Amino acid sequence: MASYSSSVRLNSILSCCSNNNNNNNNNNNNVSSLLSITFHRIFVSNVRSEVVKPIKAIEESRTTYENFGIELESENPQNDCAGNNRLAGQSTNILWHDCPVGKIERQKLLKQKGCVIWITGLSGSGKSTVACALGQSLYRKGKLSYILDGDNVRHGLNNDLSFKAEDRVENIRRIGEVAKLFADAGIICIASLISPYIRDRDACRALLPDGDFIEVFMDVPLEVCEARDPKGLYKLARAGKIKGFTGIDDPYEAPLNCEVCFYLERCREIF
Repeated sequence: MASYSSSVRLNSILSCCSNNNNNNNNNNNNVSSLLSITFHRIFVSNVRSEVVKPIKAIEESRTTYENFGIELESENPQNDCAGNNRLAGQSTNILWHDCPVGKIERQKLLKQKGCVIWITGLSGSGKSTVACALGQSLYRKGKLSYILDGDNVRHGLNNDLSFKAEDRVENIRRIGEVAKLFADAGIICIASLISPYIRDRDACRALLPDGDFIEVFMDVPLEVCEARDPKGLYKLARAGKIKGFTGIDDPYEAPLNCEVCFYLERCREIF
């Protein structure tokens, strides 16, 4: 378990992701730097070396494109946004219409590889703070990204959903589908939401090709999140004014095999 100071910033990872995967310690340092923004103390654990692949693809490619000098993977029609081999839910008598400009062409235009960075954790764990800082750092590097914040999406697309179990499932499903579209457009999509259930997060991962879904777990203890309580929601939940609040009277299922896991200590000094 390694610690990092506030001087470690995200833009450093984008230049060092091309390191060889043979050195696990270097991999941990590189990957953890991806989301190390202004934290005073960050402790990193359980980082899979596979995370280097999709992040590296943002900067580089596996096949040189002569006009831009970037690498892009070959498009697999079975894994693209069209979903030609997928069921269409309740819809019948429909057929996907292919267009001449596809995922590969869009990635060449943007000079980057679309992917989804899915940040999960309890309310008050710092998801939105990390997402916004990550988006800012990518912007400074000339990379196009978009943040799907859980609260923001409920202002529009998902404003018809409550926090009942079935609506939470639908909330995550919709955001997962939108995130997939962003990735297909060649954009780095940063999804920041509690997403408390493993099965729902895994369903979103399954929408994307292998390596294009990066799950980031903000592993902050409940007592720390409740002490911060930036929105005053824990206080309302403890008073019984909010029912089904994650961490209080509704469970949060921690990721079992996420790409990046952040351990935060003394969070009062961080935020």
